[in-house]
This record gives sequence, C-alpha cells and structure tokens, in this order.
Amino acid sequence: MTRNKPGFATLAIHAGAAPDPTTGARITPIYQTTSFVFEDTEHAASLFGLQAFGNIYTRIMNPTQAVLEERVAALEGGTAALAVASGHAAQLLVFHTLMRPGDNFVSARKLYGGSINQFGHSFQNFDWHVRWADTDRPESFESQIDDHTRAIFIESLANPGGTFVDIAAIAAIAHRHGLPLVVDNTMATPYLVRPFEHGADIVVHSLTKFLGGHGNSMGGIIVDGGTFDWSASGQYPALSEPRAEYAGIALHQTFGNFAFAIACRVLGLRDLGPAISPFNAFQILTGIETLPLRMQRHCDNALAVAKWLKANDKVSWVNYSGLEGDANHALQKRYSPSGAGAVFTFGLKGGYEAGKRFVEGLEMISHLANIGDTRSLVIHPASTTHRQLSPEQQTAAGAGPDVVRLSIGIEDVADIIADLDQSLAKA
Repeated sequence: MTRNKPGFATLAIHAGAAPDPTTGARITPIYQTTSFVFEDTEHAASLFGLQAFGNIYTRIMNPTQAVLEERVAALEGGTAALAVASGHAAQLLVFHTLMRPGDNFVSARKLYGGSINQFGHSFQNFDWHVRWADTDRPESFESQIDDHTRAIFIESLANPGGTFVDIAAIAAIAHRHGLPLVVDNTMATPYLVRPFEHGADIVVHSLTKFLGGHGNSMGGIIVDGGTFDWSASGQYPALSEPRAEYAGIALHQTFGNFAFAIACRVLGLRDLGPAISPFNAFQILTGIETLPLRMQRHCDNALAVAKWLKANDKVSWVNYSGLEGDANHALQKRYSPSGAGAVFTFGLKGGYEAGKRFVEGLEMISHLANIGDTRSLVIHPASTTHRQLSPEQQTAAGAGPDVVRLSIGIEDVADIIADLDQSLAKA
C-alpha cells in the first residue's frame, strides 16, 4: 500500500490478498483441498506444535479462508480473525473458549431470535447459562454480574428492531468487572460501526448477511480486538494456563494480542469442527469488495422507505433509527453517522393477521429468514423467527405480534415502495 492507513474501500478490496505467487492469478484462488503437503517431518511437527504458522488441514485453516480472515480483521481494526461455518458457529466457539460448566454470561435481551434460542436452550447442554439485560438500561447488565460471569454480549445494531446500542456504556461496565465485551456487528458491519473503537474486545459476524451480501453462502467470523488481558484474573484458563495438548504452551503468554483468535482455532475449531468451505469463503470475499457501495445504498433506500411507511395511514408505527424524532436517533448519529442500516420494523394497524397478510401479498420483496441481501426481504417474526418465544418474550425481544421486519435491498427505491403499496392495499 502507498499509504500507512489505506481507506475502508481500499481495504475491502485488497486487505489480505495478493496475486497468486505460482500462477499470477489476481483473484484469490479457491483452494479446494482437504489437506496440505509438509516439507518434512520437522516442518509437520512445528505446525502441529504451534511453533510455526502454516496449513495443515482445511478443517483448521485454508489459504482462501486466511484471506477472508485478514480482510475482515483489517476492516474491523482487529488483530486477527477466525472464519467458520456460520454466525452461530462463531458464537459457539467464542463461548467454548470463555466458559466452563456452571459459568454464565449477560446478554442483551433484544437479539436475533436464533441467538436467543442458542443462548437460552442449546447452551444449557454445556451447563452455560445466560442472564438477560436491557440495552436501554445499561445498569441492568451490571446487576446480573456475579463471580461466575465470564462475558457480556450485545448486538451493535439490534435485530430485528434496528436499534443502536450504547456500546461504550456497556463496555465500561464489562471492564469495571474484568469481563470481555462481545459484540455481534452483523447488522451494522464495520462500514457503519467499528465496535473496537468503543470498547469491544471481541466482534462476531454472520458473514451470511451484509458482508457476503448476496444470499449465496453461509459463514461466520470471530475478530480478536487484542486488548483484553486474559491472564489478569485467572478466570480464562483456556488462554492463561499451559495446554497439555500443545506441550505446555500458555496461549496468551505465547501469542499476546491475538491469543483469543488462536484459542478459538486450535481449541474450538480443531475439535468441534464447524469449518467454512473454501468456496463459501471465496464467495464472501467477493461480496466484501462492494460492501461500502452496498451499505450506503441500503441505508439510503431504507431511510426513504421508512419515511414513506411513517406517512402511510395503514401503518401504526415505524421503528427506524434514521428517522428524526425516533427514540434511538441520537445513538444512531453518535455511533453510525453514515446511516442507520437496512433493517427495521414497523406495525400494521390490523395487528398479527394483517402482518401475515401483508407479507403474503408482496410480489418483488422476498419472504424468507435472512437479512443483508442485495434483494429486499421481509418476515413476520412472531410467526417465524421468534415463534418459539412466549408473547411476553416476543415483545421484550422487539418481535411482538404486529411487528413486520424489512431488510431493504439495493433495488430502485420506487420499485420497493410500489410493492409495499400494493400489498398494504390488500392487507
């Protein structure tokens, strides 16, 4: 690079990548292989003993995956990253590294429905326990912390409501208690919010969403901020204590400010196995190249649609942080001056049944369980993604019976509004 600090759009295209040294190919190749040849037995031993970096087996690392990891780490301002099979896999490996049986973590209540289910149900099989708190009351996180708490988890931009979170306030609470703050930055992406700049210690993404951006590949990623002292409290033995399987290496002592990313790879991914495929890594890398262009168009279109819905007499309310007068607008301007994102919710005056009819009446906008696509998407959370929750839990999660969630794409905004208009007329 000709500058010490390349711009965001430049990093989105170039970070981690170089022409292939063998063929000269300019695009990162898809290294579609299970394993890699060692130079000799000493080389193999040094790789398995974490004494040298290199490729062993695609379940653990792959050159296509490595470029993706370097690129997202650069965009987020982290020290290292680990790409895995999905956003859920990323969260699993984070907590597998942080937690022991009987431990707990404090999480924001307003989350993606799949995360609520993973934290509240599946994690119980590991004897890991979640305690819920409200992001509009940061003090509620502090009241849930005890001697067995090992982390705080939030989304920077909450799904499905599209509300921004006061990351710095919650980071201050986490650090006051010697805890890492884990931030899911899927909805905002580093184009809008860089959580490490506000006190986060670990960032996770579902690469399936905005970073990939085209609805064609599953993936997740963990980004290490490199700022947390894993040895200070003795509460994170996976990082601070000698590892018998690696000849007594203590990962934090050995790898310093990227020890967490290493631990997730060599203790979690190695043994639990949720590896991303080289093809999916390639597809997501290609998507990231246009992230700055897409995210700005997403934000511009979403604001226009939110304004149109707010003025529609069939709509009872619109929850979009980009709107003047929205309760979350000040946080949006503070954390994300470039825009309020693509995802937001609104309610129809006809409630639950009207919401279902509206979703079924759309023609161009696709009804499916995803966000962050180039295409506009819609879902009725209470009957789908949050169906497993009680009505009270749905409301607390921002997914009450009348809520419709939109993920606004990059089509011509007039066509998006026309589809909404015809379906509202029928609903």
